[in-house]
Amino acid sequence: MKEKDIQFGKLLILVNGIVPLALLVWDQAHNRLGANPQNFLILTTGMMTLIFLVLTMAVTPLRKITGWNWLIQLRRMLGLYAFFYGCLHFLCFFSLDRGFSISNTLSEMLKRKYLIVGSTALIVMIPLAVTSTNAMIKRLGGKQWRALHRLAYVAAICGVIHYYMQVKADVRQPLVFAAVLAVLLVYRLLDYWRQRKPVPAIVVKPGSGA
Repeated sequence: MKEKDIQFGKLLILVNGIVPLALLVWDQAHNRLGANPQNFLILTTGMMTLIFLVLTMAVTPLRKITGWNWLIQLRRMLGLYAFFYGCLHFLCFFSLDRGFSISNTLSEMLKRKYLIVGSTALIVMIPLAVTSTNAMIKRLGGKQWRALHRLAYVAAICGVIHYYMQVKADVRQPLVFAAVLAVLLVYRLLDYWRQRKPVPAIVVKPGSGA
């Protein structure tokens, strides 16, 4: 794939990634966020975090299945958007729901365990965002960098559990995310097992002409 096509793909992700935020800002300015605007903002930013996390983890399986190696160059931007919306999600909760009160926030987290699970997902994403640059990849080395970035699965699992725990009645959307994540995890495990499986040695018998 040509470099200009890859750059165009990155531009598409950049533009489409910011569209949900632009729509939220627009709707907020025009009072179109429903009867409970702060809850809508919190839920929407959380949803976008999960979507970008799942898209980030889908890049490698899709690359291996299709042979489109250029997809790997889009993964970093998807991951950074996941972290960006995760930060917005927490900021909306911390500001709109808890009034920037640290003590109030900690007290609420102790009462509602799903908040601890969600915070764990965000904390796990911090080292992933920090080490997303080419300089950090070079500094850590490819092997260590890849091992560290498997934490994305931990973040996604915590994110899905966080979403499921907070839903009061209709759990269909959390279960959809859980199903997609399960497929990606199973693929990762099967691929790891395939790579670890030793290749049978070829025994050449004397006089075989080989």
